[in-house]
Amino acid sequence: MPKLQRESKALPGSPTKPYASPSHKASVDSDKKSAEVFGASVSDFVQKYLTSPATVSVVGAGFNGGQPRGGVEQGPARLVEFGLLDQLKALNWVVDFSEKFPIYENLRPPHSTDVGKLKNARYVSQVAEDVKKTVEKICRSHHLALTLGGDHSIAMGTVAGSASVHPDVGVIWIDAHADINTPDTTSSGNLHGCPVSFLMGLAGEVESFEWLHPCLTPDRIVYIGLRDLDAPEKSILKKHKIKCFTMQDVDRHGIGRVMEMTLDYLGRERPLHLSYDVDAMDPSVVPATGTPVRGGLTFREGHYICEILHETGNLVAVDIVEVNPELGDEQNMMQTIQVGCSLIRSALGETLL
Repeated sequence: MPKLQRESKALPGSPTKPYASPSHKASVDSDKKSAEVFGASVSDFVQKYLTSPATVSVVGAGFNGGQPRGGVEQGPARLVEFGLLDQLKALNWVVDFSEKFPIYENLRPPHSTDVGKLKNARYVSQVAEDVKKTVEKICRSHHLALTLGGDHSIAMGTVAGSASVHPDVGVIWIDAHADINTPDTTSSGNLHGCPVSFLMGLAGEVESFEWLHPCLTPDRIVYIGLRDLDAPEKSILKKHKIKCFTMQDVDRHGIGRVMEMTLDYLGRERPLHLSYDVDAMDPSVVPATGTPVRGGLTFREGHYICEILHETGNLVAVDIVEVNPELGDEQNMMQTIQVGCSLIRSALGETLL
């Protein structure tokens, strides 16, 4: 297996250097100054599965091999450069971050990485396995594993990692898409649309994924925000009776009731893994993402999910994925990064009062 290398260039992290053109420097500085005030608006909910003082270990999974659009690999660096680490410190977290991100290109096999119609399958497998080992190590240390994507194929690694330590972990999958296509049902071959099927063992035996054993049962995942499903995915969800809250359900019940039903279904004491694809939110809120679908979560609905999950005290892992700084203009990029940072802050205890 190729050895994973890390960038020798330290990313700005502590102290944080804002990523912005001069025209946006003022807005970045303003956001960072406000983050210092956030220390006075921190929840006091006990984090049941973490050591004290609570530590968040940040994983920069800048990987784009699970889908065709370039730019998503830059998401982690932009979130960090925008001041995320200092914002988390202001929320009284101990932040563990190496200031170097992995260079996943070193894990790319020298020859064709496709397996059947699955694109870049060998490459995706190598990266996901590396992410799995990293997240597992973090969870064993009783730190919160915060993974910054990268496309959603990395969740094969993040969920497998948390499940290695917490076999009963419940997964809350926030997404416009179900990402549960199998190698047989996928029409695109893009693996960011397949991670859940691999985690559940529905994908069957797939070359290069021998390391990934089924670690998620259908009764331990809840979807929120679904609105763009392939026909085979609908069949899979119904066949396995997987709990789903589509945007119609959010409209009908309200996000507050949806979260109550989610926690009642999974159980109030179960360790939780939040895997959050920013395309779950409406494109008017998060424009710089690869597969936007109109009719998504509002700004407040998206943040309420994170706030309530923090209040459970049960979070052991959080993924924020599919932030793509190269899509749209600079305003779109800045807006998406700002929302990405604020979602993370909400999941880690920022309060409105």
